[in-house]
Amino acid sequence: MKLVVVSAGLSSPSSTRLLADRLTAATLDRVDAATEVIELRELATEIAQHFVTGFPPARLAAALDAVAAADALIAVTPVFAGSYSGLFKSFFDLIDKDALTGKPVLLGATGGTARHSLVTEHALRPLFTYLRALVLPTAVYAASEDWGEQGLARRITRAGTELARFMSPAARDTAPAPDTAAAIAPRSPTGAITSTDPAHGFTIVPFAQRLAALQTA
Repeated sequence: MKLVVVSAGLSSPSSTRLLADRLTAATLDRVDAATEVIELRELATEIAQHFVTGFPPARLAAALDAVAAADALIAVTPVFAGSYSGLFKSFFDLIDKDALTGKPVLLGATGGTARHSLVTEHALRPLFTYLRALVLPTAVYAASEDWGEQGLARRITRAGTELARFMSPAARDTAPAPDTAAAIAPRSPTGAITSTDPAHGFTIVPFAQRLAALQTA
């Protein structure tokens, strides 16, 4: 079992790499896997050369092969101009069109403000859906003010749990279920969802009856 982590952070240390490491740790708490981290800033020159020459240098070729051979992927990018970074997109532009088909992918992003928190949904998720990856339901965005907050820690734990379940049948059996709100709403005698529980003894007037009363009024 192999987990590949792609980090597009440009600095060292990097909040993007920190989020990638936290997501990796949360996953490995629940499933046993070999891990390889790919730092895209170390491959920036090779990526540009590949676009110009059409041939990947050895280090880049090894990184592309690692992503293709992985059982699961964690991909984290900093936010640039409201979207993923150019370096991040350039790397995945070089991935074979079938390499990610059906592969579980956990998405993460970092930014300086919470205003970019939907970047995982409007930019990252469509990209990996186009590549036919199996994008996990929970993506994690971390703004500067999120670090050290319990909310970020909970999202990381939930995301890592989801990825572990997709990686291993054993993990699916042993991993704790993520915290979720109650999913069952009270229903009326006609089956309609209502905010009033019939067990409390209240009389529920069906909507059709209410509508008929309005029409005759």
